[in-house]
Amino acid sequence: MYNKKKTLLLLFLTFVPFWLCAQKTTDSTAADTVKVLKGVTIKAKPFQEVIPVQSLSGKQLENLSSHTVADALRYFAGIQIKDYGGLGGLKTVDVRNMGTHHVGVFYDGIQLGNAQNGVTDLGKYSLDDMESLTLYNGQKSEIFQSAKDFASASAIYMRTKRPVFEGSKKSNLLLRYKTMSINYHDPSFRWEQKLTDQVSMSVSSEYIKSNGEYEFRYKRNNQDGTLAYDTTATRKNSDIQALRIESGLYGKLNNGSWDAKVYYYDSKRGAPGAIVENKFADGYRQNDQNFFAQAFFVKDISPKYKFQARAKYANDVTHYIARDTTSILGETVTEGAQSDDRYHQQEIYLSAVNMYSILPIWDVSLSTDFQYNKLDATRKGILTQFSYPQRYTGLLSLATSLKLGEFKLLGNILGTHVKELVRFNAKAPDKTEFTPAVFIGYKPFKAYDLNLRAFAKRIFRMPTFNDLYYTMVGSSTLKPEYMNQYDVGFTYNLPIGKGFLDKFSIQADAYYTHTKDKIVAAPTGNLFRWMMTNMGQVRGKGLESVINVAGHLNKLNLAANLAYTYSISRDYTKFAGLELSSYGDQIPYTPWHSGSTILNAGYESWNFNYSFIYVGKRYNGNVNNIKVNEVQPWYTHDLSVQKLFALHHYKIKGTVELNNLLNQHYEVIYNYPMPGRTLKFIISIEL
Repeated sequence: MYNKKKTLLLLFLTFVPFWLCAQKTTDSTAADTVKVLKGVTIKAKPFQEVIPVQSLSGKQLENLSSHTVADALRYFAGIQIKDYGGLGGLKTVDVRNMGTHHVGVFYDGIQLGNAQNGVTDLGKYSLDDMESLTLYNGQKSEIFQSAKDFASASAIYMRTKRPVFEGSKKSNLLLRYKTMSINYHDPSFRWEQKLTDQVSMSVSSEYIKSNGEYEFRYKRNNQDGTLAYDTTATRKNSDIQALRIESGLYGKLNNGSWDAKVYYYDSKRGAPGAIVENKFADGYRQNDQNFFAQAFFVKDISPKYKFQARAKYANDVTHYIARDTTSILGETVTEGAQSDDRYHQQEIYLSAVNMYSILPIWDVSLSTDFQYNKLDATRKGILTQFSYPQRYTGLLSLATSLKLGEFKLLGNILGTHVKELVRFNAKAPDKTEFTPAVFIGYKPFKAYDLNLRAFAKRIFRMPTFNDLYYTMVGSSTLKPEYMNQYDVGFTYNLPIGKGFLDKFSIQADAYYTHTKDKIVAAPTGNLFRWMMTNMGQVRGKGLESVINVAGHLNKLNLAANLAYTYSISRDYTKFAGLELSSYGDQIPYTPWHSGSTILNAGYESWNFNYSFIYVGKRYNGNVNNIKVNEVQPWYTHDLSVQKLFALHHYKIKGTVELNNLLNQHYEVIYNYPMPGRTLKFIISIEL
């Protein structure tokens, strides 16, 4: 029955665009808004971008030895990926150490939501269909956007590929197969079809299957420095079986465009636990079913007035099973279930944006969003103490953009109103907040491409459903978590003449952040019961820099990208007016130094890529900055070689990747070992 449902869903996702195309326009003179992005790298945007931005797109994404969006984002300055190990492990992102909950993740312009715990697992999203990944500190440098776009301390935008047809072609088909040395199989396809001159569609699918097993070294010392454990074992319960299906429809209008997308992801995976007390296996399992349908419409109503609208419906089911495991004669034995919980989330999102140009140098916009979230939970049929919360969120943003000579000013104020209904607390208080932001850009010299920038932004995050209502833990009186962020920086593009050098750019930023009323878990009289409370304060500061260089020697094209981050983020939390033992300490998993390097060389049909990532010393989640809590630095070297073949009218590309070249044994999260050296093969055929 389960396989039958998946087959029916695949047919639906494949053919729904043909039904939707009845809405197409017949204006053959419509302007094409689909642009082919070149193979650019991490870069600084032109002067219009008064906000720090980093981007990976086109060929650069294909060249990286990365499997998921989370893998690729590691190359951005200021980003820390929390990877809990293995193919099935959770992968989340933290920007400038402000916390995962303060990062808005947008998929084709609409935010991915998770009202239950506020965390987006980036390991679910493949790079196969990705056209670009972009990171903005603060928000995008434009005011023609939804209120949601203004509502995060930082934002990551994932843009999927749009159909592009060369010459008289009306269809494109790409077949791809990946395999790795850790028993990994990943077939996928992408089909693009031109339906009319104004309407095109795409269908893509990917299937991943792996036992996820890899060897790792486990070494631990006692507090006095003597050796406690030093052994090699095999990572268990990191298997994954996942299916992704996407279908998109893209249309052009006179002075406008629209698109619609349907997405489905189904996975069954192990959720590998921590390696503690010489325990190398656990019984955590997680099954996910994620579905959403979304649509976008934009049109220039007049030379001065523009309008856009977005809509989305999402339905997510998570089934989490925890069982006791023991080891008998080296074999893992599973005992009875500790918990068997199923969570069902639903979301409805609507957005309308109006922008009016008062003067050629002055624009204003008004954005209104509405979002509805509902969470149900069952434990073996029923979870009687669960609150079954519903959240109604309204957002209103008023923004303006003004350009005076070489100055550019962006400003906005965001109003948020939240109303909640819960089963066991009918009087959950409404919450209303107003948060401003100001961004300034300045180009001091006309003869030099030097752009200065600064911004200040205040933002907050609502407590998640887990924070507020999780049984025996949540507190319905929690206040929002406030974040103030300040930034100054510059971007400089060196004028390039004739010669070897094609491009040289550098961008650097210094920032300061202050989090107030941070939501933390505090113990009560019973150590088995913790309570969420507002008591935390975190202050952070840091420096980020990105250098991009490109050049050529005859047919040899060379490119280099270097990113470096220095960060300090300290905990100034007090409880009942008293300083905690961690007062003034660096918060967990915040390295003082981190950076990355990407080197690329292309010669005719060959492409060579080398990438390096370094994360310095940091401390684990055991609060205090003491020797026993140190997590050692880690780094990886990755290599890839690509060769493009032409066979009749077909394009065939073969890729060999060698990840973690030196076979370093490392951990991103303490007690969650990562894979060692792996070899990967990719073959793709474009028809």
